[in-house]
Order: sequence, then structure tokens, then C-alpha cells
Amino acid sequence: MVEDNANTRKLMCAFLGRSGFETLEAEDGLAALRVMDTEHIDLAVVDVMMPRMDGYELTERLRQNWPAMPILMVTAKQTPADKRQGFVAGTDDYMVKPVDEEEMIWRIRALLRRAQIAHDHQFGLGPVTLDYNTLTVSRSGEERVLPQKEFQLLFLLLSRPGVIFTRMQLMGEIWGVESDSDDHTLNTHVSRLRNRFRDWPEFDIQAVRGLGYRGVWRV
Repeated sequence: MVEDNANTRKLMCAFLGRSGFETLEAEDGLAALRVMDTEHIDLAVVDVMMPRMDGYELTERLRQNWPAMPILMVTAKQTPADKRQGFVAGTDDYMVKPVDEEEMIWRIRALLRRAQIAHDHQFGLGPVTLDYNTLTVSRSGEERVLPQKEFQLLFLLLSRPGVIFTRMQLMGEIWGVESDSDDHTLNTHVSRLRNRFRDWPEFDIQAVRGLGYRGVWRV
């Protein structure tokens, strides 16, 4: 948690702690880099307006040295130009203060899940294997290559079987919070996946009325 205001920093760390996250604090970018040199960090929450090294410069440094680590920028700066600068610097997501605690937790969990999916690269159950590097789903010698977004959607749902993902969660995790994609895009991708694998009984994508979708294994 990189934030120069001590009260804000401690408040954010407190509600993250209540949600099961272990947090480390830094009052500015230079302090954050010192922490990064000695600790394993899974995700950085970064303020923008800080002394010595601001959030934009810190994000650039983090992206250069820890390219796979998710970064959530949290700031009072809210113009389109501010957001553009944040994403150009390398942030994965952007929230404007004052933040809604529940939304912040959701966004952090989404970023961590995406990072874990990218890190795992491959998983499977029974005869079925999903390979993130090649975007392939294989079964007993049969292999199907999927478009990137379809593969990411299937990988996410099947990597956490039984978990119900809301439409908003799926749109945020697969297409990103800044995307112009909508429910129709998600429905189309689910429909295509169902058609591609209609003859594969090992797994299924189930719609949960009024909520979203979940992946189910049958092996």
C-alpha cells in the first residue's frame, strides 16, 4: 500500500486485512522500492500524488522490474488525461478517491486472479488440458486452438469450478474495466464456447439466473 497520507494508508490496510490480505505500507515511491527489494509482493496499490517519487514514476519502475505484478492506481486525479497517464505508465486498473471498499476488494481479487491464471499457464482435469501459452484445449490427442478471449474466459471459469462469476466480474477480468464491450459480447463468447465443446462431456459452462456463469467439471 503506497500512500503518503498515513491515516488513509492505515485505513486501507485495515479493511484489506479484514478481507484476508496481508499488507505492507510505504509512504512514497522510494520507500515502496525498498520494500520490493526485500519482500515478495503479489500486488501494489499506488497513490499518485506523493513526495520524492510520484505514482506515475513508481508504476513505470515497477513495470520495468516486476513486469507481471498487478498494479492498482488509487488517486483523486480523475480526468481522462490523468487516467491515460496512469495506464501509459503501466497500471492495470485505476480507481478514483474516495474509493468504495467493496469495489476495491473486488478489483484487487480480479487482478490477482488474472495474474494467477497467467502464472499457472496450464492446468487440467482427467483427459482435458488447457494450455495458456498456446491457447489450446486438448483431450486424448485431440487439440483445439481458441481465440484469445474465448480461451481466457474458459480458463477462468474452469480454473475455479463451481464459483459463480457475475457478468460484471467476467467483463472486468477478461475485457478490462476500460473496455467498451458489453453483455452481448460476453453472451456471444459463452455461446461460441458451448458450440465448440458441445460434444465434450467433461465440462460445461452453466448460466446462473440473475447472476452470471460458472464452470463445471464432470470428470
